[in-house]
Amino acid sequence: MRLAREYGEGKYAITAYGQGGVRVNETVHRQSLVVMPDQLLTDWAPRAPQDLTGAAFTPVLEMGPEIVLLGTGDHLAWPQREVRLRLQEAGVGLEVMDTPAACRTYNLIMAEGRRVAAALLMPGRG
Repeated sequence: MRLAREYGEGKYAITAYGQGGVRVNETVHRQSLVVMPDQLLTDWAPRAPQDLTGAAFTPVLEMGPEIVLLGTGDHLAWPQREVRLRLQEAGVGLEVMDTPAACRTYNLIMAEGRRVAAALLMPGRG
């Protein structure tokens, strides 16, 4: 699905998703990634919901988000309690949803000028 072009001031916008990938600006990514308005991490280690651990969020937290949108693939899958506690202890909000919903939500929150991170497992893989 292609997304509308309302990105706000962000350098990195999610412009499409589906068929096992997410397009950030004009580049399609088929492995897990983390997108922020000013940063892009294309080699995020988790590949499936069962890979989501507190330690997996260290590089995400180092990016300095105020909220993390966790996209868990084609279906919503709640992460382990340690993940929720790790982000809570860091003072970072967490919203869990399927990856298509996280992609849509990311652009909306980014357009508000907030420090949002979309931590995405690929559709068709999670």
